[in-house]
Amino acid sequence: MNTRRHLIALATAALLAAPVLAQTEKVTRIIVPFGAGGPIDQTARILAEAVKPTLGTVIVENRPGAGGNIGVSAVAKATPDGLTLGIATTASHGINPWLFSKLPYDPAKDFAPVTQMLRVPNVLVMNAETAQRLGINSLADLLKYAKANPGKLNYGSGGNGSAGHLAGELLKSQAGIYAVHIPYNGGAPAQLGLLSGQVDFNIDNLATAAANIRAGKLKALAVTTAQRSSVLPEVPALAETLPGFEIDTWWGLIAPAGTPADTVARLNAAFTAALNSADVKAKFARLMAEPAPSTPQAFDAFLQKERTKYQRVVKLSGAQVD
Repeated sequence: MNTRRHLIALATAALLAAPVLAQTEKVTRIIVPFGAGGPIDQTARILAEAVKPTLGTVIVENRPGAGGNIGVSAVAKATPDGLTLGIATTASHGINPWLFSKLPYDPAKDFAPVTQMLRVPNVLVMNAETAQRLGINSLADLLKYAKANPGKLNYGSGGNGSAGHLAGELLKSQAGIYAVHIPYNGGAPAQLGLLSGQVDFNIDNLATAAANIRAGKLKALAVTTAQRSSVLPEVPALAETLPGFEIDTWWGLIAPAGTPADTVARLNAAFTAALNSADVKAKFARLMAEPAPSTPQAFDAFLQKERTKYQRVVKLSGAQVD
């Protein structure tokens, strides 16, 4: 009888303890400042799964809006305990500080960089039929035609101040050409405009343009990374013609400012190990993305460099949101 009572007591204690254990389990969340389904969201979810053996439960929370400002602001205001991370992007930490007259966060002071995640090359693409009609088979051909016919070429982008717009303005400035900018309401409409022949060329994200390049609908003339991309090695880098030209799409992990240095180091170790794993590399490759793990210090220096670069480029474009 005593044995039976003892067993019942143990079982009851176990049941009562279960909710307590569940409540004390720490959950790490990664705030993605854009909607679900896009490349940033997909890569965040790949990493969240990859670091579970080290960090335990990791969830992805989407907070889109205002060009990424809403989600990034939420990271800045979170408790600096290492349980809330976010994604810093080309827009949030490179372009937006100069595009918006006021931000709900300070990109230089409100965050503790953890690691860069990846880089996705951008690519200068022409409508294939337009390229054939104008006899443009290379970047040199494009620049030669543009110089001989100022204002006859146009290019599309996802809108004023978008990465494609700024890359186009930088191209015009460094190459000494003039092409008319046609802003669309987002990257998808801009690509449709290019495919339909409404515009002559775009500087688009390789992940977005790759399928139509392979299908022969778009002609890739150059990638905008400093060197050729391993994803598209046959296409020259724009810097081979215009030295110093470098604009690509990147994102990385950040924590709120004030997160303890040992916590940042622990997070960096977990995520860089995942980024260096063969499984994550293979999954990123399917998204045309190249892992770019770094130390927190190197990522911080990179963010500072990007802010400086885009200050000049945004001023050059004349773009402003408010």
